[in-house]
Amino acid sequence: MNEATPIKGDQPDEIDFMELDNIIEMDFNNDPENLIMILQAIQGRYNYLPRPALRYIAEKIDVPLSQIYGVGTFYSTFSLEPRGRNIVSVCLGTACHVRGGERVRERIEESLNLTDGETTDDMRFTFESVRCIGCCSLGPVVKINEDIHGRIGAAEIAETLEKYE
Repeated sequence: MNEATPIKGDQPDEIDFMELDNIIEMDFNNDPENLIMILQAIQGRYNYLPRPALRYIAEKIDVPLSQIYGVGTFYSTFSLEPRGRNIVSVCLGTACHVRGGERVRERIEESLNLTDGETTDDMRFTFESVRCIGCCSLGPVVKINEDIHGRIGAAEIAETLEKYE
């Protein structure tokens, strides 16, 4: 995708620059040392890191845009693409895998009609597989937003997803 190709949520008129000023200036004192926290706050607001916001941050705190992109792409918690309101993460680490994590993943893909890394057209769900959520004794585990669903079976997936629609 080239820079001229617009994507949803990437239009400057969808960015509240006054709010960005509050985040950058008031919350983090224009300090480049706070870059990660600034990015976390912006992702918390938009659910991803919009390109116009990243360009604006670069100017405001005098950090090269390439460095900001480097941070945004290095940490898996950041997303440069719009994500759904509900982030569905299935653990495929060893403990979850041996307890049926693959079947859970397949059922999520069927239920949402998505593959790993995709977002539904209505922007309700983004699906991702992860290597470890840190709840190995509860495997298989699905995390939806901040809610952990442990010892979940493939048969429970549709009912669990319905709670987030």
